[in-house]
Amino acid sequence: MYLIYSLLYSVVLLFLAPFEYLKRPRDLRSRWLRERTGFLSPSPAKGHPSPVWVHAVSVGEVISAVPFIKELKERYPSIPLVLSTVTDTGQKVACERVSDLAQIIYLPFDLVHIVRRVLKRIRPALFITVETELWPNIFRTFKQEGIPILVLNGRLSENSFKGYRRIKFFIRDVLACVELFCMQDRVYEERIRELGVEGNKVRVTGNFKFDTRPAEKLPEWANSLGHPVALAGSTHEGEEELMASVFERLRKDFPEMNLILAPRHPERFRKVEDMIHSLGLPCVKRSEIGAVNVEQGTIKGRIVILDTMGELASSYGISDVAIMGGSFYKVGGHNPLEPAFWGKPVVCGPHMENFPFIQDFYIGSGAIKTDAEGLYEVIKELLRSPAKRKAMGERAKALYNEKAGAVGRAVEILKGYLDPQLPLAKEKPLS
Repeated sequence: MYLIYSLLYSVVLLFLAPFEYLKRPRDLRSRWLRERTGFLSPSPAKGHPSPVWVHAVSVGEVISAVPFIKELKERYPSIPLVLSTVTDTGQKVACERVSDLAQIIYLPFDLVHIVRRVLKRIRPALFITVETELWPNIFRTFKQEGIPILVLNGRLSENSFKGYRRIKFFIRDVLACVELFCMQDRVYEERIRELGVEGNKVRVTGNFKFDTRPAEKLPEWANSLGHPVALAGSTHEGEEELMASVFERLRKDFPEMNLILAPRHPERFRKVEDMIHSLGLPCVKRSEIGAVNVEQGTIKGRIVILDTMGELASSYGISDVAIMGGSFYKVGGHNPLEPAFWGKPVVCGPHMENFPFIQDFYIGSGAIKTDAEGLYEVIKELLRSPAKRKAMGERAKALYNEKAGAVGRAVEILKGYLDPQLPLAKEKPLS
């Protein structure tokens, strides 16, 4: 089965690689091709500890992995770290946040000869994949070479679970290469067990995202916004139109209201801007606010397009109400923990399948579930009731704090896989 997988992977790669290469900026192409084909920089010289390799496919996984990487480096300062991603945006966020702690690389293509080439250059003591991304040839080759593989912060969406179940006969063998699965919650634990993973190889350790701490200082441009402010984060196609129509209705009740729109994908910024202009609604880009001298509270009654990278998590602190993108259409939702960190009331659509723990927020009244038709009334009620907003925000913050500690538990587990002679910077009690 591995041979069939490798042949199919090679055929797809043959067609897609030229497009993937050419779509990247010229100054990035050679590095992308070099690292994806396994020509990586060599590991530390002989006598130094072998690196721990952490893989996080894209932006969300990188952000989740950041507190873990920082904690691991603090505990084991002598261990070199390698962090790989697949996407360019993941690379960008990784370089911005942990380039001083880890070597940042692209994950090599999942072909045996490339994987073996990588192992000649980087011989990791441990390979960790964040959020259950499976690479059959990487897993199998590392297993054959005696390199332990761990899944940390593991999750398995309903769609992925259904897909893997169709090829369970193959996936079971891939999963058998993993020594330990540390899953986010009981739902994901049950799914991974159902795919054939032995019971003693699965633990529930919690979600790294509860340990993610955005910058606790609001961005300076926030001072230019009048209130109330609603923020729709990580929106997808169709959701911006929904948010704009709701904003247009709400302006009749709240003339000075601002709506921050943060499209999930940067390549859609221009399209979203054109759509807003076509509706005749007032609009300003975040990048324009930073370029001019704006007095406090002078932007009122506008849609602000958050067209910068890396500011969404801290921007939730500006909002009076946070709306989760990806939840009003069948995307599965995006991270509700970022607004919860700031103690903001969270409004979700019907599709939050990517975050099963959101049920705890609904039950605990830290979040509200609605649909496209009910969104206007929900936002209107929250904006009219500061007391309700405050109560919801406090409950969301309490749930956030209650679920923290997954990073500490994961680092504690790694003690059994790392050289016992490695010096610890300091011992920390578990959260």
